Amino acid sequence: MSAGGSPGLHPAGLLEASPQELREAIGQLAPWFQNMELAPGVWTAPDHFLGDYPAVKFARFADALPVRLDGASVLDIGCNAGFYAIEMKRRGAGRVLGIDSDDRYLAQARLASDTLGYGDIEYRNLSVYDVALLGERFDLVIFMGVLYHLRHPLLALDLIREHVAGDLLLFQTMQQGSEDEFLPPEDHPFHKPGTFDPPEYFAEEGYPKMHFIEQRFAGDWTNWWAPNVACSRAMLRAAGFTIEAQPEAEVYLCRVAGVPYASHGPAAVYPASRLQMQPAAGSDEGALA
Repeated sequence: MSAGGSPGLHPAGLLEASPQELREAIGQLAPWFQNMELAPGVWTAPDHFLGDYPAVKFARFADALPVRLDGASVLDIGCNAGFYAIEMKRRGAGRVLGIDSDDRYLAQARLASDTLGYGDIEYRNLSVYDVALLGERFDLVIFMGVLYHLRHPLLALDLIREHVAGDLLLFQTMQQGSEDEFLPPEDHPFHKPGTFDPPEYFAEEGYPKMHFIEQRFAGDWTNWWAPNVACSRAMLRAAGFTIEAQPEAEVYLCRVAGVPYASHGPAAVYPASRLQMQPAAGSDEGALA
């Protein structure tokens, strides 16, 4: 397999590949989490436990997005095998960039895109924590199925808002707990007035809560977090997004808004990265940007 290409097949020949050749190329990149039909009767994950996923899920909220995205720029964070990147291209998007930190997923995405005739979609190995390196903003940022896998979820939303979100954000996360939303006071007192008793609203079912999963969830040790609905909504607002629609329980269409308390300084706290820690020329010490 050539760097950035599809296994066993040159991109120019993917559209003419036989079903058997395509199945072999798919098999070399197995397992697939996204089940897509790349040719009549040729699926990437025919035995997927969720069936025609993620198409069956997308169908439930596809109408929330503009029917046409002519010329729009799209960033798909955690693109997996490229399903949403391809769908945005089908709607006429201009530049589409998918990023993921898993090279196998990126190879799957390139195979799917090339086979379906969308070889101009770009894919890059990049973490959500490093989106500042892109140096540009996008008309639509897709951030689906990623937040709960991250050790630092609010940081990720802060970085997306600060560096790459230009207008719309399509966001999805696993949620657990109450679906109610309790709006607490803008300023939380330590105690009930005149007492040392804690305020009762922290016990409200609809208070924003992020459940931390120390062990595995559904067999996956990377499922670290499960916010309730109120927490998902509050985190989006805190990062500087306004929620325009919630077409499905776990899906939010947002638009860039002001960042709360921005006058006090930047919201995102930047950890030292490998790039930042590289010694400067002529120096024996690491340079922190």
